[in-house]
Amino acid sequence: MSQQQPQRPQQEQPIKYGDVFDVSGHLSSQPIAPNDASAMQAAENMVLGKTQKGGPASVMQSAAAVNLQRGAVDRDEGTPIAREQGVTISEAQIAGNRIITEAVGGEVVGQYVEPGDVDMTSPAGALGSDSITIGEALETTALTAGDKPVDQSDAAAIQAAEVRASGYAHPGGVAAAAQSAANLNARTMNVENKTKLGDVLADASIRLAEDKPVTREDAEGVIGAEVRNNPDMVTHPGGVAASMAAAARLNQDPTF
Repeated sequence: MSQQQPQRPQQEQPIKYGDVFDVSGHLSSQPIAPNDASAMQAAENMVLGKTQKGGPASVMQSAAAVNLQRGAVDRDEGTPIAREQGVTISEAQIAGNRIITEAVGGEVVGQYVEPGDVDMTSPAGALGSDSITIGEALETTALTAGDKPVDQSDAAAIQAAEVRASGYAHPGGVAAAAQSAANLNARTMNVENKTKLGDVLADASIRLAEDKPVTREDAEGVIGAEVRNNPDMVTHPGGVAASMAAAARLNQDPTF
């Protein structure tokens, strides 16, 4: 009777950048190394004053720790592309918002918005007949962030917008569709199969029971809802809150 040869234990695969970040090229196939995580943590502390909860540095630290445990990387190891091109954080002020971009080796691993105050130049009620409505602002989001999978922060922001437009969240309305999409997306692993903002918001103005021009108070309410339901406490670039803030500014100052 033949004897089976003992099987060698297979080494577990390391967590690579492409496993946890939306990156391409050479970086996507590289294991996340401890030196990279330390460099990103130092950069976040220097620029932001702290390590962002759920941010790139936090994700990289967790992945690097797993890779160390699996023996896939050394404790003092760094990714070559990160050593050559660096780990960077940049920020810019756009339309009163602070845009923060984090990159490893020139590849963006995180970008988010810290909303500023929605400054207005005239009373909230002084809106013209050609003002942008809440429904139209939501439809703009379908263009600016239409490929983003709907999550709980989006659903909360959309619900806040519908309540401000119609006085309540209409059963079967746009908020209900967004919440249903967020719940389904949370159980869907394949990003391609997830429901996107564009799918939910393309005809938002039609699906609202009532509509109204966007005011400063509307924008602030939607921004607050999106931030409170985002683990990183920020808004998404071009997302629901950003579109509402832009519409409010334009309604108060069309030359903005």
